[in-house]
Amino acid sequence: MKEQNYTNHRQFVPAYHFVLLAALIVTLIGSVVNLYKCYVRHSHVYAAALTFLLVFISAILFYYCREFALVAQDRAIRAEENLRHYALTGKLLDPRLNIRQVIALRFSSDEEFAELADRAAEESLIPDAIKRSIKHWRADTYRV
Repeated sequence: MKEQNYTNHRQFVPAYHFVLLAALIVTLIGSVVNLYKCYVRHSHVYAAALTFLLVFISAILFYYCREFALVAQDRAIRAEENLRHYALTGKLLDPRLNIRQVIALRFSSDEEFAELADRAAEESLIPDAIKRSIKHWRADTYRV
């Protein structure tokens, strides 16, 4: 794997982010069209409504399965970076830092981490600005 940096740090799982999402959107549109046609013809409305409901539930599951996993990862990242900050400085992270800022800070090397964390808290830097400020990138290949 090549070295991670600002331009290539985002990770996508093609089967999830592209194939499954596209299939879900097509199926959702198809189930709405089918429900409408059945409703107009007054035939098989019950089956069409159940199909739509199942696809709609699948869309909700698609979203929340990803969301719940990311929230768990975010909590783990906050704990890891808080421990890292404590090990480097003897203090916990500044409580003014929000989770998105902490997630952005995880890419910084140990040499610049504490200073960048302080600067992010003082200047309320947005995550993108934090990532762009990193000079020595520390790869995070575990987050999906």
